[in-house]
Amino acid sequence: MENRKTFSWLKEQMIPSISVSIMIYVITRTSISNTYPIFAQQGYENPREATGRIVCANCHLDNKPVDIEVPQAVLPDTVFEAVLRIPYDIQLKQVLANGKKGGLNVGAVLILPEGFELAPPDRISPELKEKIGNLSFQSYHPNKKYSCDRPCSQGKPRKGTDLSRR
Repeated sequence: MENRKTFSWLKEQMIPSISVSIMIYVITRTSISNTYPIFAQQGYENPREATGRIVCANCHLDNKPVDIEVPQAVLPDTVFEAVLRIPYDIQLKQVLANGKKGGLNVGAVLILPEGFELAPPDRISPELKEKIGNLSFQSYHPNKKYSCDRPCSQGKPRKGTDLSRR
C-alpha cells in the first residue's frame, strides 16, 4: 500500500515538472532560421558587432569568402551594379519548409559607403531589371545605408544589386 502512495505522489509531481521543463526548452531554444540576414536585421540596428563581426554570421556561410565587383569610380547621381559572389558547395542541402531537402538559401548584407544608397526602382534600366530577375533586396535599416539581399535558392545565381551614388 505504501508503494502505491509513493508512486502516485511521484507521478503527480514528476509529470507537471517534466511538462514545464519541456515548455521552457521549447520557448528558450534558438532557431537556426534566425541566422539569415533578414532575421538578424529584426534584432540588430547595425549589421556589425563592435568587433566588426557580422551579426548573422552563425549560419552555413560563416567565414566564407565573398567576392564583390563594383566599378572603380562612379559619377554622382548614377546607377551602377554591384555583383556579389559567395562560393559554397552546391552539394550541401537544407531541409525546406515542406520537409524535403533542397538547395541552400544564400543571402548577404552589403554595407554601403557614405553617400551611397539603393537605387529607386524607377532609376533602374530595363537591361538591369532583366538581369536581376525576381531577386529581392531591401534596405537593412531605414536610416542606415545597408542593403540586405534576401536569401535566394542556389538554383538562382546572384546577378547583382543596383546601387546609386547621391
